[in-house]
Amino acid sequence: MIDKLELLLALAKERHFGRAAEACGVTQPTMSTSLKQLEDLLGVMLVQRGSRFQGFTPEGERALDWARRIVGDARAMREEINGLKHKLSGEIRIAAIPTALGMVASLTTPFRARHPDVRFRIQSCTSSDVLGLLENLEVDAGLTYIENEPIGKVRTIRLYGESYRLLTSPDAMFGDRDTVTWKEVGQVPLCLLTPDMQNRRIIDRALRSVGAEATPTLTSNSLLVLYTHVKTGRWASVMPAKLAETLGLADAVRSIPIVDPVVNYSIGLVIPQRDPMTPLIAALVQVAREVAPALESVSPDPGT
Repeated sequence: MIDKLELLLALAKERHFGRAAEACGVTQPTMSTSLKQLEDLLGVMLVQRGSRFQGFTPEGERALDWARRIVGDARAMREEINGLKHKLSGEIRIAAIPTALGMVASLTTPFRARHPDVRFRIQSCTSSDVLGLLENLEVDAGLTYIENEPIGKVRTIRLYGESYRLLTSPDAMFGDRDTVTWKEVGQVPLCLLTPDMQNRRIIDRALRSVGAEATPTLTSNSLLVLYTHVKTGRWASVMPAKLAETLGLADAVRSIPIVDPVVNYSIGLVIPQRDPMTPLIAALVQVAREVAPALESVSPDPGT
């Protein structure tokens, strides 16, 4: 049963029979037979079949919900039993929004100091993708916004508040200021993340609240692209204060707090709403709660 449910989850992820079979290390006929056996066992059709994958039936969608629970519990059981026999080991898969990537090391470094046999796999994605990967058991935890947009049925551990800075050169518009308003930020040509990123939506919303609009001269879904441009001292951007501090910007760039209004959103660790937690996730949560107070502190102006 567990193996068949794993196949169902793979099909939900890949949306293609051949790729799902390959991901599970079985042939496509074996996969088709296993899914048919699962349908016979449950007495309903789960998959809309045709020459290619066409989606799940309503019963199939409900079966997916159960599959995620059952497979997640089975994996947790195996991990916990293994943890009783041996010291903590295995891999933790973490999905993080781009603006939180700089904070991942604050979790993984103290974790690995305690549990050196644990490996990590980190991937960058949008906030909605973080939640989707977590729901489909493709990652074990996420770093994302926890109060701005709906996050579904997950457990959250707040890590720090994300406030915002105008990154610009000292001789550029407003570059000599101690603070700058959002309305003034709206006058600056900026390089920003693309609109599918929640950070960009937050910036756009803050600007609209004061009757301004972003005027990006460059957009990218990569913070590295924004960082390399800003670091030249010839481009400006809006970035989270903690990220600006972590990046270690060049002397040619100032990090100026944005006020009127002060905007702050919570970033946190999100994990599945499951009890008991697996030993790996329980250990990760413990580290997250320990490092959160230190993550809250941000220097007032890293660029000065």
